[in-house]
Amino acid sequence: MGFVSYSGPSSSFPPRDQWKSFEEIFNANKSAMAATGDTGEDIGRIWNAVNQCAKIGVEERVIFCIIMQESTGNVGVKTTYNGDGHATAGLMQCDGSPGFPGQHGLSQDQITSMVTAGTNHFKQNLKDFGDADTADCIYKALREYNSGSVNPDNLSDGRGATNSYVSDIANRLLGRTN
Repeated sequence: MGFVSYSGPSSSFPPRDQWKSFEEIFNANKSAMAATGDTGEDIGRIWNAVNQCAKIGVEERVIFCIIMQESTGNVGVKTTYNGDGHATAGLMQCDGSPGFPGQHGLSQDQITSMVTAGTNHFKQNLKDFGDADTADCIYKALREYNSGSVNPDNLSDGRGATNSYVSDIANRLLGRTN
């Protein structure tokens, strides 16, 4: 099923009780990860890293959907640069993350280091909106993670970043793939 476009305030996005389980979302995306050149071990290590990093206080589904949105789970994704010229690297394409461009067959420590950096970054975004495990807090934090600022009346206002970012991740949380 293709992506549906969501916009407006967080209440216009799918509620958490509609989100698929982490296992369902992960399994639906295995072939996309493999298509990037990831080995079976890389894919298994992403699973392990997400479960480990969830202990930071971000649920597995959200961490993994950010990974799929930012890098399609490609452990060797290229480093990009944000609007401020800062390198954004790794599976979650965030400032301060290690990156391993063009490499696959990475160790568990290398993969976990990328997921840890991104999860810590997103955890700060959650704290900016009350650090609650609610769809409202998560959707606003996703907007901030991508664009650095939030228009709470329209989470599809990317303010120079990807307008569809929160909508795309909402679709991923529903188990949709692109």
